[in-house]
Amino acid sequence: MKRSLLTVITFALVLVNLVLTAVLTIAVLPEVQNANALISKVTEAINLDLESGDVASTGEYDQADLTKVSFSDTLTVALKKGADGEQHYVVLGVVLSVNNNSENFATYGETIKSSDTEPYLKSIVTEVVSQFTYEQIQDDQEAVRSAILQKYQDIYGKDLVVDVGFSSFTPQ
Repeated sequence: MKRSLLTVITFALVLVNLVLTAVLTIAVLPEVQNANALISKVTEAINLDLESGDVASTGEYDQADLTKVSFSDTLTVALKKGADGEQHYVVLGVVLSVNNNSENFATYGETIKSSDTEPYLKSIVTEVVSQFTYEQIQDDQEAVRSAILQKYQDIYGKDLVVDVGFSSFTPQ
């Protein structure tokens, strides 16, 4: 008798738990959907892309659609003076990944791959890298890469230059 009473009580508690879970789900689900709709409207209003980050990466592109553009020689860039007050330099080789399927490829693609444009492309790298100190470059090489990529994307559009790499990177 005791066992069957415990079984009935357990069964009743399971049913109550099931009913309360269903009520909670029914009560919360519309609010979650409303919140998602509101977030979507806000991102549309400020023109954010929910599917990808602000800076594209080569992981989103088929490698066959990318052309690597490297500079003919390395760059030597004077860095901003840091805490030690000394003048430091970085010697770096830069490789750009250009998306052949970009909307901007027809306009800028051949220009970027042309050797005539190399001095301008180098000047962009020099401008960006010279903003960093020796300590910053030592601590966070990725920040330098991201800053260069962001500058190229500001000029040529987000989906033309999709990655910046270093064939060499030597701070001095």
